[in-house]
Amino acid sequence: MFVYRARPRHELEILHRAPTVTSQGLSLVFVHGAYAAAWCWEEHFMPYFAEHGYPCYALSLRGHGGSEGHEYLALTSLDDYVADLGQVLDDIEGPVVLVGHSMGGMVIQQYLHKHAVHGAVLLASVPPEGLLNSALQLAFREPQVFLELNMVHSSEGRHTAIDNIGRALFSPALPRSEMIKFLTRFQPESHRAILDMSFLPFRFQGRAQQVPMLVLGAGKDTFFPPYMVHSTAARFGTRAEIFKDMAHTMMLEPGWREVAERILVWLSTLPR
Repeated sequence: MFVYRARPRHELEILHRAPTVTSQGLSLVFVHGAYAAAWCWEEHFMPYFAEHGYPCYALSLRGHGGSEGHEYLALTSLDDYVADLGQVLDDIEGPVVLVGHSMGGMVIQQYLHKHAVHGAVLLASVPPEGLLNSALQLAFREPQVFLELNMVHSSEGRHTAIDNIGRALFSPALPRSEMIKFLTRFQPESHRAILDMSFLPFRFQGRAQQVPMLVLGAGKDTFFPPYMVHSTAARFGTRAEIFKDMAHTMMLEPGWREVAERILVWLSTLPR
């Protein structure tokens, strides 16, 4: 594992794993969700897919992880995140499949409005219509979780109740020690990007490029329940698959391998 700096526009943290067996001829680029960074893919997914022959890259969007831009994170837009993804893809040769979780799934959807890739995987993604419906439902069903997630935007977020946020992000099957380990690595998110995703219907939206797409969701997702995931899949002309015992942060859940295996099978169906 090594870290290098993407140039010329912004310094972005990019984690890379080379395949440990003969390359499959496709590179995977992982895009993290809100409050996270590239580290969330390094735990399970990157080693797994590298062991199966896929070069793996995970970027930290600006203001996240080891990337620059923390000082102006609050003003960073969704379009800025899309530009970060484009900057990374410009430096990767050959066909690429994008894998995005939550907000990362929306970054991929927006990228596909202007660009095509070899394929895309959406995990518990923000739906095409944006965050507003999900946020309203969360505020109604889980007001304490809604409040504490919003506190993560500020320095007060350090003092939020771990168990409440952990319950929203992870299933009870995840050991508490693991949950705490992951939660301590979460960070503030951009106010501007959250607003952009909340009011997506009011943005000019072109038609997304039609690419092979796998849409996966979690049966116990507090943020994007199965019906939203099915709606997302329908918008892209495919059918969603739901892992019924999982919570939102699918790549860190105890059942992460089942999700990875499904992606691996789907990758094998793509033309080379």
